[in-house]
Formats: sequence, structure tokens, C-alpha cells
Amino acid sequence: MDLECSRDGLMYEQYRMDSGNTRDMTLIHGYFGSTQGLSDELAKQLWMVLQRSLVTVRRDPTLLVSVVRIIEREEKIDRRILDRKKQTGFVPPGRPKNWKEKMFTILERTVTTRIEGTQADTRESDKMWLVRHLEIIRKYVLDDLIVAKNLMVQCFPPHYEIFKNLLNMYHQALSTRMQELASEDLEANEIVSLLTWVLNTYTSTEMMRNMELAPEVDVGTLEPLLSPHVVSELLDTYMSTLTSNIIAWLRKALETDKKDWVKETEPEADQDGYYQTTLPAIVFQMFEQNLQVAAQISEDLKTKVLVLCLQQMNSFLSRYKDEAQLYKEEHLRNRQHPHCYVQYMIAIINNCQTFKESIVSLKRKYLKNEVEEGVSLSQPSMDGILDAIAKEGCSGLLEEVFLDLEQHLNELMTKKWLLGSNAVDIICVTVEDYFNDFAKIKKPYKKVRRWDLPQSLPSEAQESRLLSLATCAAFSCTACP
Repeated sequence: MDLECSRDGLMYEQYRMDSGNTRDMTLIHGYFGSTQGLSDELAKQLWMVLQRSLVTVRRDPTLLVSVVRIIEREEKIDRRILDRKKQTGFVPPGRPKNWKEKMFTILERTVTTRIEGTQADTRESDKMWLVRHLEIIRKYVLDDLIVAKNLMVQCFPPHYEIFKNLLNMYHQALSTRMQELASEDLEANEIVSLLTWVLNTYTSTEMMRNMELAPEVDVGTLEPLLSPHVVSELLDTYMSTLTSNIIAWLRKALETDKKDWVKETEPEADQDGYYQTTLPAIVFQMFEQNLQVAAQISEDLKTKVLVLCLQQMNSFLSRYKDEAQLYKEEHLRNRQHPHCYVQYMIAIINNCQTFKESIVSLKRKYLKNEVEEGVSLSQPSMDGILDAIAKEGCSGLLEEVFLDLEQHLNELMTKKWLLGSNAVDIICVTVEDYFNDFAKIKKPYKKVRRWDLPQSLPSEAQESRLLSLATCAAFSCTACP
């Protein structure tokens, strides 16, 4: 300061006496030439302290105060020189220094570097790279702003509004970083992570709405980190990717279920003893997961995903119906295969009721209003497909029984039967065996019907009629005539 004041004073006097004498001005400037180097070195030291200000303020706040005082002193000199310039036109070399402006530039650059430097992983090294990156950002930004609010504010003059300026710097740096991430080729789960963070986490109590930042941080005044246009594009990309994924998942689930249909072991039964496969549970678990994820972003996206799930479910059930029909036809070509055809056809029928109940449950859980546009329209269509699958399955089961009994029923009331035949015993055993299986069909597809027989029929005819009707009565399905 002493050297600068001496140089500037001599230059000013020379300027007043003879402003055109550049030779003497150059002589003075050369004599004090190293002064500018000292100023530059001092500036470097100041910027180094400012770059580490969040650390310095915790360990040695007096150092940061000294830096601010030097900057403020230079600002006063700048103002005095600029005021004198208006009267004399003279400005000494290196002025104005504008160190306050440079200070904020350094802080802004430091904040940007702080945000960018939080990405520790890439997609290739860690599938959860974005989640980790966003969580580190959240933690760093929250910690930094708390330190700025509680400690840094005390080291700066009030008119610097240091916390307000730092808040704006962090917000702008975050917005820039989110724009960069949004422009990358993100996968569906990464889009969800980004939007959840931008739309919810950022303004939650985990970050900007944290009690330690109140009342200085008013979330309502913060501009969105991503523009509505960018958010809309990300959502469109997400929905497109999700549609493809759901179609693939449903196709894979059905193929996996079909492999079970040809197993040599019976299907599993639920707690009530009804045969079932894992298909409905797998499908609706996948739906649930996607709806829970969508709900984290917004109610609107949740509804869109639900509509998408129901639409794809409709298409899926049509394929399910075709595969069940093909399963029946292939079995009729060779009734020895698959070994547990009846049990798995019962499981397919039961799955229809499970699908119905799950669809209703899903809509009740994720729809605030049952009449939301486009959502309730798909239910009647799906119910019709499911009922058709079940009805066709029940008809197939009845057909299976009569194919087994046909030969023995034809023996009844014949000479062979009168002379002695075990046809009745075989019919009874067969009916009982099928009845035990058909009892494992769920309502409403299981219905038992009884008939009162006329007492006037001869005993043999009564026995034959009884067996035939008992056979029908034992078939626990809606297809029973």
C-alpha cells in the first residue's frame, strides 16, 4: 500500500503539472515496476484463501476476515480514485482493481468446481453412479450452505449479502449441472433418479427446506433447476422406455409361466388350497414397483404409468388367452402330455380371478378418483377377456373328463354291462378323482349344481342317470351345462 500510494501520488502530481509528459510518467512507472507484481502476488494469496473459504472459516476465521478487510480496503481506494477521475481524468495503473467483483467470481468458480467434482463414478463402473452423485451433491450443498449461514456471514460486511450470493451461486451451479445430466443418454431408472431429486429432494427438508437454513432460504423463491420443457422431454423419454420395458417384462413372465405348465409336478396352491402359478404375483409386483417409482416424481406421472400398465395388461391378457388355448389344443393331440395338464389348467382359471382382484386393488390404491380420465375404460375389456379364458378353460376341463369317461359311459345299459362290468366303478373313481381337482377352482368359476332324480326310474337307469348327473355336478366350473 505504501509503495502504491507513493507511486500514485507522484504520478498524480506529474499529471497535474504536465499531463503530456509521458517520459517522466514512464520513468516513475518503471521505478515502481515491482509494485504491480506485489499486488498480483497478494491477489493470488487472497484467491487461494477464498477458494478454501468454507474450510478456512471453520479452522481460522480471522484469516478470512483479514482477506475481506484487504478487499474492502482496495474497494474504498477504487471508489476514491474513480471519484477523482471524474474531476481530473487521471487513473493510476492497475486501477480499479475490482477485487470485490473478482472475489465473487472466484467464489462462483469454486462453487461450480465443488458441484462438478462430486461425480466419483461412471455408469460403467457403478450402475448406481447417478444416485451416488446426487446424494453427494445434496450433502455437500446442504453442509456448505449451513456453514455459510452460521459462520461466513460473520466474516463479511452486511452489504456483501454473502449468504444470498452464495445461495444463488449454488442454485445456478446446480441448475447447470442438472441440465448437463439431463442432456446425457440416461436410462429409465436414471431419469427417475434425476427427476425425483430435482422436483422433490431439492426442495425437501433434506435440502433447501432444512430447518438449519430457515428463514434465510425461501424455497418458494427458487427457480426450477430444470425448465418445464426439459422435464417434459425427460418424462416422454421415460414413458417410451418404460413402455418397451413393460412389454418385454410381460412377454418374459408369460414365457416363464408356460415352462411351468409342462412340469411333471403339480402347481403350488395358495393358503386356501387353490391351484395357482406365480404369474399374477410377478406381473403386479412389477406394476407396483413402477407405480411406486412414478409416485416419487409426481401424481400426474403416477396416473400415466397406471394407465400404461392397464393398457399393456389388456394386450397381455389377449396373449395369455391365446397361449391357454394353444396349451389345450396341444394336450388334445397327445393326452398323455403334459402330465399335470388338469392341475395347470385349473391354475390358469384361478389366475383369471387373481388378475381381476389385483387390477381392482391396483386402481383403488393408486387412483385418488376412480373416474380419472382413461383409467376406468380398460376394466370391462379385461374382465371380458379373463372371463373368456376361464370359461374356455372350464370347457376344456369338462371335455377332458368326458373323454376319459366316454368308453365307460357307452358300456352302461348294454349287454356287456348287464353281464358284469367294472364300468361303474371306473366312472365313480374317475369322477371322484376329477372332483378332488375341480374343488381347487376359485369362485366365481366354481359352481356346484344338484339335481333331484325321479324315484320311479328303474334302479339300473337311476344308477346310470345318477352317475351321469353326478359327473356334471362334480365339475366345479361355469361351463357345466
